Amino acid sequence: MSIKDITIVITSFKSEKKIRKCLSSIDRQCHVINVENSDNREHKRNIEKEFKNVRCILAGENLGYAKANNVGLRKVKTKYALILNPDAELFPKTLENFLTVAQQNPDFAIIGPNIKENKGQENDPAILDVRVTTSVKGFAMFLNLSEFKEFGFFDENFFIYLEEIDLCKRLSKKNKKIYWCPNISIYHEGGHSHDSLVDYQMELSRNWHWMWSTFYYNKKYKGFIISLIIVSPKLISSILKFFIFLTLRKHEKKEIYYQRYSGLINSIIGRSSWYRPKV
Repeated sequence: MSIKDITIVITSFKSEKKIRKCLSSIDRQCHVINVENSDNREHKRNIEKEFKNVRCILAGENLGYAKANNVGLRKVKTKYALILNPDAELFPKTLENFLTVAQQNPDFAIIGPNIKENKGQENDPAILDVRVTTSVKGFAMFLNLSEFKEFGFFDENFFIYLEEIDLCKRLSKKNKKIYWCPNISIYHEGGHSHDSLVDYQMELSRNWHWMWSTFYYNKKYKGFIISLIIVSPKLISSILKFFIFLTLRKHEKKEIYYQRYSGLINSIIGRSSWYRPKV
């Protein structure tokens, strides 16, 4: 096997500056599919011109993390796929190490790496240890696509948040193997997959969708009543803090807690994850 057996799928939105560092860390022999959640033709033109191994698909709208990744994964023709956030960066041996673990554990569905919070020296262990786990972090997921043929990928009802936990839970129920390899490291900046100019609007969106996804995920596996009990403290807290910050005239804080309340209410009454950042 070689790195040509891997296709990397990167979902982006307002991430042109961030994604360049990510793409620069990837070996040019490895095929990359970038699903851009917009109709930004300049982004597509610039990225494909600079990185010849990248195919940029313009979604035309903001599909969210789950659906956009599914778009990319359905285009993959290689044996393996690596889902990667645009604010993540590979080390020189990352892909080689994934392939080594894949050869040693051919029955795997997903392998998750270790998060490295700085760009220091890469781990170079003599033995690549793997541990069975129930879920992995969504910023980087190495997929054995043969294990997904009759299974599908992400639940597209999720716009963002908890979709990777849901995927792992569904895989575990089908007795699919999920591994975590602490010796494979990927740098992840975290919370910065977009450019800084849109930080506040993305913060509002994050709060709305985190709350929506929290209730939806719990309802999916625990039922409506139990889920309502679980999220009730968050709902009450959001309402109280909204009025506190309204009284204090702290507009930005007030808006954050309004979005948390709105995301929960919309999920509770069965509405889709419709909110989109105003950027």
